Amino acid sequence: MDIDFNYFSLASLLNAAEQNGLAVSELVLRQQAEQLEKSKDEVYCRMVKNYRVMGECIQPGCRKDLHSTSGLTGGAAYKMKQAVDFGKNLTGPFFGGALYRALAISELNASMGRIVAAPTAGSSGILPAAVLTMQAERKLSERACVMSLFTASAVGMVIANKACLAGAEGGCQAECGSAAAMAAAAVVELAGGTPRMIGNAVATALANVLGLVCDPVAGLVEIPCVKRNAMGVANAFTSAELALAGVENAIPVDEVIYAMKKVGESLPASLRETADGGLAATPTARKLYGKIFGKTAETGCADCGACW
Repeated sequence: MDIDFNYFSLASLLNAAEQNGLAVSELVLRQQAEQLEKSKDEVYCRMVKNYRVMGECIQPGCRKDLHSTSGLTGGAAYKMKQAVDFGKNLTGPFFGGALYRALAISELNASMGRIVAAPTAGSSGILPAAVLTMQAERKLSERACVMSLFTASAVGMVIANKACLAGAEGGCQAECGSAAAMAAAAVVELAGGTPRMIGNAVATALANVLGLVCDPVAGLVEIPCVKRNAMGVANAFTSAELALAGVENAIPVDEVIYAMKKVGESLPASLRETADGGLAATPTARKLYGKIFGKTAETGCADCGACW
């Protein structure tokens, strides 16, 4: 295969797909098979296994009695699914389904369950929730959904090369933001969107969360991480909807990715997974830290709460 693109520019990948009349996923599958010196079927089957593990997370993640070891999280997915199942949520089964699936996978991760990092464990609920919801609500084939993961993966690789994926390096914009961008790309492809639309969806998803900090309470990937997965899938569908409607992002996608990198570098260490700032530095968060670890968190001012 002699198609010119690389994983340092999303524009080059999208242009290659457009010029060759291929879906982004097909282009990526061909390139990965060639790079790994395996057949397309072998590479595809590996992704099938990942997708099936994602699907297997939902039922255990929605258990009423699910609780993390710390006791900080668990049960949110169950409550959200109950609201959807009984028609009590505001946005119906499509959006509500995406929310409970994102919560389920994230809560299962916090409970030491088996998940697929997508691209990280802390953001693992966003991409699966988006694709599984598209399959359930649009009656899509497993193959279409698995192929969309190749598109999402390519977006993740570009972000990893141009910026970063770790909260410790770039804040939560690098974790849940990247996951939302990957999910938005997958949703656009599943909905029949063009490569140009994929680029706009990715750019919008990242632009929506520029500056989002990583501030895990008690240093655990639970609060606010679980609910940020729900926010992330909402961001993904919002960005995909806008792109599919023809709404374009004013800043090209590769520039948005680079902007995310620069914003991440500008964040102080206290807002990059150290649990020294943001929500992690609140009086309640410090009390939770003490309850879990039996000692006072060494962060912020005294626990009197006067400054709050």
